[in-house]
Formats: sequence, C-alpha cells, structure tokens
Amino acid sequence: MLEWLSALDGNILLWIQEFLRVDLLNAVLSFYTKLGDSGLAWIAVSVIMLIFPKTRRAGLLALLAMALGFLCTNVVLKHLVARPRPWLVVEGLTFLVVEPDPNSFPSGHATCAFAAAGAWWRTLPRRWAKVTALVLAAVMAFSRLYVGVHFPSDVLVGCLVGFGCSQLVWLLWRRFRPEQDAPELT
Repeated sequence: MLEWLSALDGNILLWIQEFLRVDLLNAVLSFYTKLGDSGLAWIAVSVIMLIFPKTRRAGLLALLAMALGFLCTNVVLKHLVARPRPWLVVEGLTFLVVEPDPNSFPSGHATCAFAAAGAWWRTLPRRWAKVTALVLAAVMAFSRLYVGVHFPSDVLVGCLVGFGCSQLVWLLWRRFRPEQDAPELT
C-alpha cells in the first residue's frame, strides 16, 4: 500500500511540474513559500494581532497552536518518519527552492499555516478574515507541492496536524480560560 501511495505522490508532483509550472507562478509561489520558512509570516501576523484588543486572542491562540504544531511535526514526526524529500526519490522532479532539512514528512509549512488559520477561524470577528486565513493557508500548502519540496501526503498530514493543533488549543482555551472570552477580547 505504501508503494502505491508513494507512486501516486510522485506522479502528482510530476503532473504539477509538467502542466502547472510557468515562470510567473514559479517566482510568486517560490517567494510565497519562503515567507513560511520557520513560520515567519504566520508568527509575524500573530504577533501584530497581539497589539489590538479585538484580535489579541486570535494572535495568542495562533501562536500556541503553531508552537504545538512545531513540536508535533518538526521535533517528533519528521525525525520518526525520516521520509526523504521528493527530488531525492522522484526521477525527473526538479525543485524550485532549497530546503536544508532532508526530512519531508509532514510539511512544517502546512502545519504552521493551518495551525494559524484554524485558530484565526475560531477567533477572528469578521468572516472575510476567516476565509482569507484559510485561503492563504491553502496556498501555502499548495506552494510546497508546486516548488517540489513535499509530497502531497506530507502536505495533507501537515494540514491535518496544524488544524488539529488549532482545535486542541481552542478547546483547552475554552475549558481553562472562559473568562478571557469577554467581548473586548473577541
């Protein structure tokens, strides 16, 4: 079964490379995916949210969810699974950005993006902001496939881990800090 999944993963990446890559998108998605290095963009937005009372809870819960996601993916799962990057095992695949970490599974970028987006979905007051957060997270996840540094299954599991971390942090917040849900922190 794992061989079948690996073959499917590789074929999807080759299809993306063959049919979706164009110069303009190469530049845009390579730049965008680098914004996710070390969770930098998501952390920066969350820290800025801490400044404003209406988004303070969103920023704090996103930072907590990203920290939990980092522990799950980059500290534990990547080292346990030790799956090599796609360009090392998929013949004909070229990567557009350099990734120094040799481990591919799961995607830390997708984990971080969906940890933040999941927390923001639960806590931001405006629907457009919630939808924007999910769209930006989805584009980050797709960018990892587009630039050839993750398998689709790496990204899918990263999205699930990140979203799961956001929901766990939300549930813990609701259980142990309900007084923080006062209207001025919404």
